[in-house]
Amino acid sequence: MFSHLLTACLAVSAAALSLPNISSTHETAFSLPAHTPVIGPQLHATCNSTNTAQLTAALQDTAELSLVARQYLLENGRTDPVFTKYFGVNGTTAPVVGVFDNIVSANKPGVLFRCDDVDGNCARDATWAGHWRGSNATSETVICDTSYVKRLRLAQMCTQGYTVAGSKTNVFWASDLLHRLFHVPSVSEDAIHHTADGYAETLELATHEDGEAVHNSDSLLYFALEVYALRVSVPGVGCLGTAVAKKPSPMTTAIATPAAATTLATTTMPKKECHTHADGAVHC
Repeated sequence: MFSHLLTACLAVSAAALSLPNISSTHETAFSLPAHTPVIGPQLHATCNSTNTAQLTAALQDTAELSLVARQYLLENGRTDPVFTKYFGVNGTTAPVVGVFDNIVSANKPGVLFRCDDVDGNCARDATWAGHWRGSNATSETVICDTSYVKRLRLAQMCTQGYTVAGSKTNVFWASDLLHRLFHVPSVSEDAIHHTADGYAETLELATHEDGEAVHNSDSLLYFALEVYALRVSVPGVGCLGTAVAKKPSPMTTAIATPAAATTLATTTMPKKECHTHADGAVHC
């Protein structure tokens, strides 16, 4: 299925992928092996026709987001200001290009998106939009019904008040599924982590120059989103916006004013979208 989804997207970069004829000094022509279609993610039998239609379009958006990011890197290199912003002045493009190329071009046998609530997490918390199944099934991801209500298509970027810096990375199907694929070991090769979360922390990580930014999930997501906004949504302008300052957490407020702890905990606790890691830890 995924190979069909990529056909239209791959056409965008077909010219860049074309190779000249190769021959030896004896003029014996060589040809590249025939292209084998990519084995992409599969949809579980529990996905009905409307689930399938939306997830198919979402996976196509994921491929497009990755392709645009990859092509931008190949054209602009490591000195590009958007690249250095997220990955540092000493960051290298190779691992980042590799991540996006893996999403688009690497085989993904066994990678499965489910539409049932096999682990009960969707029913347990209605705010959950989905979760990686972790040690229960490392190649499987559950998509909860909330996703179909909340997620936007890439064509809607830079509308409805969305900005790269001021909005969550999972506003769009494309970036949400990209993040979920990062959790699958056979896709990310366990090389992508949650070292820094959120826009401000991501920019701070890029200044450390320890090479970790190229392995940080949010660094990759924010980069892809900003590039897409600049290249496709509003060419040359984008919709960067400004970061929203973090509000004090209810726990912090409760410590300062113990008498209000019960009220705060029950009325102002922010809703979260979470997923479970292989070690059982929940990331929100």
